[in-house]
Amino acid sequence: MQTKKMMGWILGALWLGLASAGWARVDVNRAGQSELESIRGIGPAMSARILAERDKRGPFKSPADLSRRVSGIGEKTLNKLQSNGLTVPAQKIPEPSRPPKMER
Repeated sequence: MQTKKMMGWILGALWLGLASAGWARVDVNRAGQSELESIRGIGPAMSARILAERDKRGPFKSPADLSRRVSGIGEKTLNKLQSNGLTVPAQKIPEPSRPPKMER
């Protein structure tokens, strides 16, 4: 009985550690204010700047785009936010259409 109880505590602590270590991912292009602020390093002021810039000019195309457009997010801060769970999906560039093959 004691072993099961101990195992429960260990698993609970492990789960809590994983969740706080950045396993919960937050997409910067879809998140609201509270979701952004759940990322360690993003407070009310930074989340407001992110949301205002996203509303003004559309989704962020890459991590570099986020860094260029939002003041206070330099390279070091960006790396820290990403390691804490912030994701900035890179938009895929569609392949150019190819002309149909001509039959001979």
